[in-house]
Amino acid sequence: MARGGYRPNSGPKKGTKYRKKGETPNPKQKRGKKGIPADIAAEAKAANLDPLTYMLKVMNDETADEARRDRMATSAAPYMHPRKGEGQGKKEEKDDRAKTAGKGKFGAGASPIRRVK
Repeated sequence: MARGGYRPNSGPKKGTKYRKKGETPNPKQKRGKKGIPADIAAEAKAANLDPLTYMLKVMNDETADEARRDRMATSAAPYMHPRKGEGQGKKEEKDDRAKTAGKGKFGAGASPIRRVK
């Protein structure tokens, strides 16, 4: 059985566009640390606010451009509302329920040696 080497018709299809690892799909919008767009982070730094506070301030500003307010709301949403899948999984919830069930009347008693001494 062949391993490695050239295989006909293997590899990416013609016309496939590649991205380097960590590159954003839209090169115009560079993202800094924590996924906040660089222009928002720069404006927040100029206003002496953290980026999330700045985004919320612009989002709630009625005089700001509608498109800008929408963009700020979209950028701030992941920091305000967790996704459905985030948090504890089934296994962690099961472990927590097992810990609470093993307390009180049904918990483990002291070992026999402790009772004698």
